[in-house]
Amino acid sequence: MEPIFLTPYFRPKIWGGRKLKTIFNYNIPDGKVGEAWVISGYKEDASTVINGQFKGQSLRQVYQENPTLFGNPESKEFPLLVKFLDANDNLSVQVHPNDEYARKVENDSGKTESWYVLQADPGSYLIYGHTAKTRAELAEMIEKGEWDKLLRKVPVKTGDFFYVPSGTIHALTKGILVIETQQSSDVTYRLYDYDRVDQKTGKKRELHTQKSIAVTQVPHVDPKLDITIDHVQDATIKTLVAPPVSPHFYLWQIDLAGKWHSGLNSHPYLLVTIIKGTGTLQIENKSYDLSIGTNLIIPNNIKKFTFAGNMKLVISAPNN
Repeated sequence: MEPIFLTPYFRPKIWGGRKLKTIFNYNIPDGKVGEAWVISGYKEDASTVINGQFKGQSLRQVYQENPTLFGNPESKEFPLLVKFLDANDNLSVQVHPNDEYARKVENDSGKTESWYVLQADPGSYLIYGHTAKTRAELAEMIEKGEWDKLLRKVPVKTGDFFYVPSGTIHALTKGILVIETQQSSDVTYRLYDYDRVDQKTGKKRELHTQKSIAVTQVPHVDPKLDITIDHVQDATIKTLVAPPVSPHFYLWQIDLAGKWHSGLNSHPYLLVTIIKGTGTLQIENKSYDLSIGTNLIIPNNIKKFTFAGNMKLVISAPNN
């Protein structure tokens, strides 16, 4: 009857910075750190449990060995991945395959993801989508290097939300901090990288041009989101995305000023990250302290719980 608290797995990146330490007080490695995989069961990059009977185990191991805590899922692979991304420089322009292509070509899951923007410098923008009308036109513009003509730049500010289905050309750019919720996959096709050179190898980073062209949605179509806002007790609950728009996960952003009594309802378990403020999670007669950067899972055997405090939370759940 305990929540599962997790410590992140960190990834150095050429475009990373130090905000994961200055904002979330994470003990990150030296140098440029771009990603904190805060709730991850992905292969060797899994988060580690820091409390209770599973302390020291990876989330991957706990998920595979204790299926009742997760509603007895069919798959042995933890389906979702939550991470913070600190874009201290432009990320490469990327696209991800869908499940069918990824399983056939990469022996992995596809990758649909989403971004909730925690910080964005004035004037910030995202790469989101493209202007090509046909796949032949897409290939031609890539061959000619017509990136300014091809790539859509979308202004972004703190609090914005973007849903990024597989097949969407996309990239964060300098000065943006997000929390990303996605399918548990690391299949990424790099389309353009600003001709940067990897300092370790002295060579330009690898591109995946043909695979990118093969999996990109053409023409690009923005997904039609149905963001709703509900007021429940002392909580404002914003549903950012849910099935059928998102076939893989539900995602909520919650502003709490007081108490919010809740339950799992139809969800087998919940993934919770505190993105601002402090508070507590109360389960039966036990209370757990929460603060910015805390990550946890509320497993299937906990049916009732109470969040209290002044906090912003991001909560997700897999689609059954």
